[in-house]
Amino acid sequence: QVQLVESGGGLVQPGGSLRLSCAASGIIFKIYIMGWYRQVPGKQRELVATIRPDGRTTYPDSVKGRFTISRDNAKNTVYLQMNSLKPEETAVYYCNAKATQDYWGQGTPVTVSS
Repeated sequence: QVQLVESGGGLVQPGGSLRLSCAASGIIFKIYIMGWYRQVPGKQRELVATIRPDGRTTYPDSVKGRFTISRDNAKNTVYLQMNSLKPEETAVYYCNAKATQDYWGQGTPVTVSS
């Protein structure tokens, strides 16, 4: 079956960095658009970054220049490097795989706090 397993979340101070990973199995990884989203309780899930099979990336203005998404098709893994983190970016971060179907991971919590 399809699994997306996120890791790398945790507690970080404001201005700090974290690198999230998402390991995929059960899908032909290289054909999927991979994405990272985040959600705070009571709010809608929001897009953080996407990377297409050809490597093209998209980011909302709120994270552009600070976050970098990348993928390793040989390892079926997508990464999110997050720099200069802000307290308001505390959320559960979710991995998404999108092609003809949509798959989600279970999420990894990120807390930005001093």
